[in-house]
Amino acid sequence: MNINQLLCADIHTMDDDALANYADELRRTILHHAKLYYVDDAPVISDYDYDRLYRALLELEKAYPSLDDPASPTKRVGGAPLDKFEKVTHTATMNSLTDVFSYDELREFLDRVNKNVPDAVYSVEPKIDGLSVSLAYVDGVLWRGATRGDGFIGEDVTQNIKTIFSIPLTLPEPLTLTVRGEVYMPRAVFERINEKREAAGQQLMANPRNAAAGSLRQLDPAVTAERALDIFIFNFQEGNLYLDGHAPASHTETLQRLSDLGFHTLEHQICAESAENIIAHIEQLGTLRDELAYDIDGAVIKIDDLASRRKLGEGTNTPKWAVAYKYPPECKQTKLLDITVAVGRTGVLTPTANLAPVRLAGTTVTRATLHNMDFIRERGIMLGDIVSVQKAGDIIPEVVCAHPEKRDGSEVDFPTPTVCPSCGARVFRDDNDGAAIRCTNAACPAQFSRAIEHFASKDAMSIDGMGPRVVDLLLDNHLIFDAADLYALRVEDLEHLERMGKKSAQNLVDAIAASKTAGLERVLFALGIRNVGAGAAELLAARFCDLDRCMNATVEELCDINDFGQITAESVVNFFSQEKNRTLCDKLKAAGVVLTAKAAPKDADLAGLTFVLTGTLPTLSRDAATAMLKAKGAKVTGSVSKKTDYVVAGEAAGSKLTKAQELGIPVIDESELLQMLGANTPMQESLPL
Repeated sequence: MNINQLLCADIHTMDDDALANYADELRRTILHHAKLYYVDDAPVISDYDYDRLYRALLELEKAYPSLDDPASPTKRVGGAPLDKFEKVTHTATMNSLTDVFSYDELREFLDRVNKNVPDAVYSVEPKIDGLSVSLAYVDGVLWRGATRGDGFIGEDVTQNIKTIFSIPLTLPEPLTLTVRGEVYMPRAVFERINEKREAAGQQLMANPRNAAAGSLRQLDPAVTAERALDIFIFNFQEGNLYLDGHAPASHTETLQRLSDLGFHTLEHQICAESAENIIAHIEQLGTLRDELAYDIDGAVIKIDDLASRRKLGEGTNTPKWAVAYKYPPECKQTKLLDITVAVGRTGVLTPTANLAPVRLAGTTVTRATLHNMDFIRERGIMLGDIVSVQKAGDIIPEVVCAHPEKRDGSEVDFPTPTVCPSCGARVFRDDNDGAAIRCTNAACPAQFSRAIEHFASKDAMSIDGMGPRVVDLLLDNHLIFDAADLYALRVEDLEHLERMGKKSAQNLVDAIAASKTAGLERVLFALGIRNVGAGAAELLAARFCDLDRCMNATVEELCDINDFGQITAESVVNFFSQEKNRTLCDKLKAAGVVLTAKAAPKDADLAGLTFVLTGTLPTLSRDAATAMLKAKGAKVTGSVSKKTDYVVAGEAAGSKLTKAQELGIPVIDESELLQMLGANTPMQESLPL
């Protein structure tokens, strides 16, 4: 099911088996997107949709106790930590908050609280859209900074934390305590960094939140320092805020005390008693979103009196005395000035909206995707329309709809292209590929440009500095005619190009040379074979070991590969049947590009063994576990079969675990995996408090 189907499913019409399958699907979907958000910093859905999925599962488990699962994501706080830093066990769990999505739900929360705490006073404050951290001080000196991680185990990022100037390295008093805050990247910093990255032809950062998370996780503190991060401290978790040992009586007093100690505390925080005043401040915060120097995604409402908080207590993962009101995805109206059509590396024509500038989710948006021509026709979008725009997954700007009621008669239809905007060749509608409109010219310059960019991209040959601007320079100056020509470039060919210079030219030539040893799996992905992504390229390399064997493989041989379907197999055979593609491969070989799979080390003690990873492991990310296994010579596949030697199972392992048990395949956990790898369990320390 897709997300909309999951959210709209009618559980009252389901039998027991269907309910169990629905619960499993919800859990798998939530865990998948939790990893993208917390581990990979690469979300593809909005926080709003993720929170709705989580709520759906929470309510399902509450309504049907028989579906309860100790491994459910509702029993956890967040995602697993990365493996770049030492692990830290939090002495006080860094819980999340229960989300509410309407004022009716907010009033229900207030009514529940007021039954136990009559005339309660609430703190209402902005919910900062950043990365949660804890800061531990011993005798007034900053001892350690740690990320939230999954709420129980985080990452030691002390050296990077110290680069944030608003964090005091020493307190004015010799206190031993732990405080909690939210690290964020100011909008002005985010925009300045993206301007520099765009000028350098580098990939832009998605949004300030992801930029902050990625910056705090840099292995080099100097890189973090350049990012000018900031932080708001909003409570204390451990220790005493006063030398005489007494604690503040209220959250408001806590914030004042934290401010006195030199911490950067929350702005726009008020205290309110009535639902009307609380809602009024939430709405006021909503109107301030564009004016703030940082992103917020909601408002936090919590009891101000700390004794009342202790009276209400904590739930399994969330406190009973606080909720977070989540704003829906920000959607704004602006004028559609024009529609331009770009041609991708596979010849697909993609329309893009050129908009009057509008501030949206932390950035100024002037362009947004229109997906395809069917999208424009189905929604009746016309040039000159007032359109609504939002960011899909809070990242990619997209046009949602037009507003015909606001037309003044000057609007005109956008004609469906009949020829390619790049080369003028005839286009056709490819109903086998999602009704895409595709250029018929294999030599189309735009396709060629995009193909070179793909060849040099991070997941392909990873040629640093080979962005769209540089590719266009090389093409415009007739220095390359296919990807293999990159390896013939010399410094003297490049140093006189616009904004290049001798040093930049040398760096680019060095990066191109370094890419020669990327290995077969990256070459196969870089070639841009239709339907062959990075995973399929890895499977091809593992099966055939060198490019010549891949080029001569039959559809039947390709279909024998686990997780390789008929369509992908036919795409591979079709690609290598074309003379121009075989010529390109010959040129790569002549240029010295390594076209064989990287061999496992001679001392690889897991050589010949096949592993399948399933579920969420306690400390290792999927990518880290895969890399460790491959380094020992093992093969990692995506499905369980009789050829599988071991299944490594974590939380919410699902159907792969079931199949392994049915086939009698050994199932191991993370600790057993680490023993097989000869690795030590990551350090898990506790704060000395």
